[in-house]
Amino acid sequence: MEATPQRRRLVRRLTAGAAVLAAATAVTAASLPSGAGPDGGRAGTARGRTVDVQLLSFNDFHGNLEPPQGSSGTVEEIQKDGSKKSVAAGGVEYLAQSLRTARKGHPYSVTAAAGDMVGASPLLSGLFHDEPTIEAMNKLGLDVTSVGNHEFDEGRAELTRLQKGGCHPKDGCFEKGKTFKGADFPYLTANVTDEKTGKPLLKPYTVWKHNGVKIGFIGVTLKGTPDIVSADGVKGLKFHDEVATIDKYAKILDKQGVKSVVALIHEGGMPASTSYNYDCDSPGPGDGISGPITEIAKKVTPKVDALVTGHTHQSYVCTIPDPSGKPRTVTSAASFGKLYTETTLTYDRATGDIVRTNVKARGAGRAVNHVVDRTQPKAADMTSLIARWNKLAAPVADRPVGHISADIAGRGEQAPESPLGDVVADAQREATAAADKGGAQLALMNPGGIRSDLAYAASGKEGDGVVTYGEAFTVQPFTNMMRTLDLTGAQLLTALQQQVSGPNEASPKILQVSDGLTYTLDLTESGADRIVKDSVKLDGAALDPAKTYRVAMNEFLAGGGDGFPVFKDGKNPLVGGSDLDAFTAYLTAHSSADKPLAPPKADRITVVK
Repeated sequence: MEATPQRRRLVRRLTAGAAVLAAATAVTAASLPSGAGPDGGRAGTARGRTVDVQLLSFNDFHGNLEPPQGSSGTVEEIQKDGSKKSVAAGGVEYLAQSLRTARKGHPYSVTAAAGDMVGASPLLSGLFHDEPTIEAMNKLGLDVTSVGNHEFDEGRAELTRLQKGGCHPKDGCFEKGKTFKGADFPYLTANVTDEKTGKPLLKPYTVWKHNGVKIGFIGVTLKGTPDIVSADGVKGLKFHDEVATIDKYAKILDKQGVKSVVALIHEGGMPASTSYNYDCDSPGPGDGISGPITEIAKKVTPKVDALVTGHTHQSYVCTIPDPSGKPRTVTSAASFGKLYTETTLTYDRATGDIVRTNVKARGAGRAVNHVVDRTQPKAADMTSLIARWNKLAAPVADRPVGHISADIAGRGEQAPESPLGDVVADAQREATAAADKGGAQLALMNPGGIRSDLAYAASGKEGDGVVTYGEAFTVQPFTNMMRTLDLTGAQLLTALQQQVSGPNEASPKILQVSDGLTYTLDLTESGADRIVKDSVKLDGAALDPAKTYRVAMNEFLAGGGDGFPVFKDGKNPLVGGSDLDAFTAYLTAHSSADKPLAPPKADRITVVK
C-alpha cells in the first residue's frame, strides 16, 4: 500500500525517541531530516554559525474542529489605550491556515503541542472517538505532542489506537472502505509508565533534524492526572514527577549529542491577566504568573531550552529563570485552537545548543502569541474534512433538544458560578429527585465538566435559539453516569472547603450548585476559610452537620475526582442515567420555541473579593 503524503512527510521530518533504556549511552535516536511543509517553505540551508528555528506551538485543542461557540470562541486583547476587546478566534480551518502562513519564509520550522488534542471534544469529533481531530492534526503538519490528561479519557488502549491506527474495537470503522490510520506525529508519554514493566506507555521523546540542526522534544503530562481522570482511564499506569522525568531524558539526549531540548508539559499556570497579549514579565505588583508550572520551570534542568505548556487553558509568554539563573521561555496558547505561539530558537551550529543569553531581547528565544482570527481565508482541506464528518454526524447532531432566549455562559464564564453551571446542576437534581431515581435534594457539578457555552446564534441550519443535541453534547461530552448518595452536613461542608483547599487551593475548583443551595465564598481569606461556614444553607435552612442529605453528582466526582476525596465516603449510592441525558431532558422539559429558557442569574454563591 502506498504511504500517505502525511506519512511520507513524517518519515522525512521526525525520529521517534527510544523507550526507557537501562543504558542511556547505548541509545542512538534514528532521525531523518524534515521535509517541505504544505507551504513549500521548509527547504533551504543556513551557512552561518547560528540559524533561527521557528517553533510553532499550541495546546488543549480538545477536538474543536469548528469554531467554538459563544465566549468559548473568543480571546481577550488589550488595546493600546488599555481597554480590552473580545476577538473571535479558533476553528481548525483558520488554525491550519495560520500555521501554514507563519511557516512561509522559515526554512527551519517545527510544530509542537502540549497535550489534550482530543478528549472532552464536541460531537463532530467525540462521536467518532476523535478520529477526525487526529486526521486534521496530520494534515496541518503537527510534528509532535505530549499527552494531556484528556488523552486518557477512554483509557490506554484507545490512546494507543489513536497513535497507531486501526478501527474502534466496538464501533468499528466509521467510513466505508477506510481504516483509521492513526497519528502521523508521536504522542510522547515520558512520565507515564506501565505499572508492571516500568516502560513508558508510548515514546518518551523524539528528535527533530533538518540540515544538521537537532532539537529534542520530551513530553510529559501532569503527575496528578489520576486525580482528574476516571480510574478506568488510567488503570495499570503510573504517573511520575514531571521535573525528574524531564531531567532524566534531557541527560539521555545530551549523551546522544542532542544539546537543544524543548519540554512539552501538560501542566500550566495562571497569569495575572486573561488577555492573550498581556506582558507576563511586567514587574508591577500582582503581575506575572502563578500555579504549578512556575515551580516546575524553576527546577527543570538548564539543559532544557524552552517549555511549551498547557492544561489551564490560559495564554502567556513568560520568562522564568532556570536553576542556573538563565532566563527561559514558558508559553501557553490558551485552548481550542484560538491562539498559536511562535518562538524563535537561535541554534548555534558549533555547540548544537540554543543561545538564550537574553531571551527577552530581539533575538534568541523570543516568543509571541498570535490570534487565530476568523477574518483570514479558510484552509480548503479542513473545510472539506469538516463537511465530510458533519455529514456522518448529522442524523445525531442536528436533532433539536431545547430553546434558549440568549447566550448561556458556561466554559467562557470567568466568575466562580456560571449560568450554564446552574442549568446543568438543576438538570442533574431534577433527573435524580424522584425517590426511585435517587431522592436527590441537591446536585453538585464539577466546573471542568462543562466544556462550552450555549450560544443563541445558530451554528448550522437549526435557527437562532435552538439547542441541538450536538451543541448539548459539546457542553457535556463525557457521558458520565449519575450517582446519588448520602452525605452528612459535615461532609458537605468539607466538600465545599475542598474546592479551595488541599490540591485545589492554588487553583480553586468551584462546584456548580443546584437551586436551593447557597453560601458565601470569601476570596479575601485563604484555604478552607474561604467558605463562610454559617452561610451554607439548603432551601433557606442552615446546613445541619449531623443531618444526612441525598446528593446527586456524576460518577467522576463521586469517585473523588478533581480533588474531592470526601465524596468517596458517601453511603447508599444509586446509579442513574447519564449526565448528558439529564441535561437534554431538562432542556426539552423547560423550554419551547414560544417559551425559551432564559439564562439563570447565577446568584447562588455570594462572592466576596
